[in-house]
Amino acid sequence: MCTRYITPDQADIERMWHIGRHNQPKWARDLHPRALGPFLRQGSAGTLDLVVGTWSLIPHWSKTSVLKYSTCNCRSEEAALKPTFRDVWHKGQRCIIPALSFDEPCWETGKNVWWRFRRRDAQPWGLAGLWNTWTDRATGEVVESYTMLTVNADDHPIMNRMHKPDPKLPLGQQDKRSTVAIEQHDVERWLRGSADDIKSMFVPPPVDLIEAGPV
Repeated sequence: MCTRYITPDQADIERMWHIGRHNQPKWARDLHPRALGPFLRQGSAGTLDLVVGTWSLIPHWSKTSVLKYSTCNCRSEEAALKPTFRDVWHKGQRCIIPALSFDEPCWETGKNVWWRFRRRDAQPWGLAGLWNTWTDRATGEVVESYTMLTVNADDHPIMNRMHKPDPKLPLGQQDKRSTVAIEQHDVERWLRGSADDIKSMFVPPPVDLIEAGPV
């Protein structure tokens, strides 16, 4: 699971994803769960909208904007089933989360050593996510929010080294997790495709695209 990442600045986001100039609220560059961060979703005119929201998805049925459990990540295998995520999944509310880099914990030394993951081509990551717009029934307050999708990475030679191993589980069955990278040529397919169309996209980033090491 990813619980910290660094966002590109607004100009880099606009340039990378070919969107016009936006006057959005400021966001923190170094993001942790429940902080405000940018994400991209399909706009009403078929273009990409740059939105700033809370990095922890708030389901429409929640009575509060702060849940008691973590919703910053969503296992892709459970997105269609979990009450927190299933409504936005079935509505196709997918988004792209711009990230200059993201961090994962490596426990190979017996303690947590954070590793930073960048792209070898020096471009920002476009990470797969889901979004929702939540409205407080009492006050009318509207809050945008998003979650980062993850996939199993037990067979990935780099991502399977991250996260604390479970001594009760054998190697290769640890359910190590990875983010999902959406490449530029797949943006429209990811945002507008059917659930069947995007199944093949749920894979960890290719090894030759990753530049990673201890922070």
